[in-house]
Amino acid sequence: MSKPILIQNIQIVNEGSIQIGDLLIKDGFIRKIGLNLHADEATILDGTGKYIFPGIIDGQVHFRDPGLTHKGDLYTESKAAIAGGTTSFIDMPNTKPNVLTKEILIEKYTLASEKSLANYGFFLGVTGENLDEVIQEDTSELLGVSDDGLYFTKKGNLLADNAETMEKLFSQCKTLIAIHAEQEKIIEENENHFKEKYGEDVPVKFHPIIRSEKACYDATKRAIEIANKYKARLHILHLSTAAETELFRNDIPLIEKTITTEVSVHHLWFSDKDYEQLGTLIKWNPAIKTEKDRIGLMKALLDDRIDLVTTDHAPHLLEEKQKPYFESMSGAPIVQHSLNIMLEFYHQGIISLEKIVEKMCHNPAILYRISKRGFIREGYYADLTIVDLHAPWTVHKQNLLSKCGWSPLEGTTFQSQIKQTIVNGNLVYDHGRFNEISRGLPLLKTN
Repeated sequence: MSKPILIQNIQIVNEGSIQIGDLLIKDGFIRKIGLNLHADEATILDGTGKYIFPGIIDGQVHFRDPGLTHKGDLYTESKAAIAGGTTSFIDMPNTKPNVLTKEILIEKYTLASEKSLANYGFFLGVTGENLDEVIQEDTSELLGVSDDGLYFTKKGNLLADNAETMEKLFSQCKTLIAIHAEQEKIIEENENHFKEKYGEDVPVKFHPIIRSEKACYDATKRAIEIANKYKARLHILHLSTAAETELFRNDIPLIEKTITTEVSVHHLWFSDKDYEQLGTLIKWNPAIKTEKDRIGLMKALLDDRIDLVTTDHAPHLLEEKQKPYFESMSGAPIVQHSLNIMLEFYHQGIISLEKIVEKMCHNPAILYRISKRGFIREGYYADLTIVDLHAPWTVHKQNLLSKCGWSPLEGTTFQSQIKQTIVNGNLVYDHGRFNEISRGLPLLKTN
């Protein structure tokens, strides 16, 4: 184990309050929180003027490992995550091979134990083809099952398109079900309409009209209705429209909710006006939509209809993005900058630091029932992020860490910097330098 760390005189953002104090970290855990703490032979970190958050838990990433490692891998993307203050992630099943069996899932955990600098968890993929196997498995110990990204492999893999499949899964699955809620039939009709006018080279500005509000809303509404019928735990991934936010409730605590949702940072940061400048670089599925949607999503995040902030980090090579509309890959790298984006909203007076921590740290741990992470508490893993709120910097190619080497945020100046990131008590990131001796740990569920 590394030597103890004593963080002194830092502003602790945790569980709805900000208080100045000290933290003693030893053997991977937070051992003591208080004032004027002392520890022999500890590494001292002076927190004066800085803030400390629980490490960010990103509940939706595509780190591309195994099988798509020319875009990113568990080492490079976890490194980018840690530089951005994210200490844990949950990765989606659309790698190669798709994670459709427990055996492949176990192999992926083994791979992460060798490569990932951050803590890691993985969804088991579910489609109509492996539905019976998933239902027969004891999935109660899994973080969740998901169809996200699997529609790239084969048409018809979106659960939201098939009510019969959802009925069977929702009635029998023993864990959280996280789905990509769009209806492919509506999308295909819209695609055909624009192909008739533009051929294969449809302007990207029509992306949010092709992958429309109706395609999202109808899918989300039907999935919620079926989940409520069976009292299933349903999580709608990357919500993208203001209309959908009306389908979620905020009158009960998260721990009591069976229907939950999230917003990804790009749906809060960009709107359809940005397609003119950035084009296919901001082509995501579901699409970035209107300014009204962007504002509506933030409103729902603040009033607790939306439970989490995630990234849907999905790196592609630049040449894969800079193709005509139908050929351009959907998704982009953003995990290195998710906390910076949310802190920019703080500087604009839109959201509090306490609310950012709730949505990016506390709530992912609650929703996925992750053991001893997501909070700054004695006895919890020392996953921590130290931030200077007044240290402007600009995103450029030279400071990007994602393997694909580009970002739609290039040229953006942020007001805050992540200065240090601690993972399981190890100071892994320190003012731009990495200590790569240790590896992350698997995210375990509470008993």
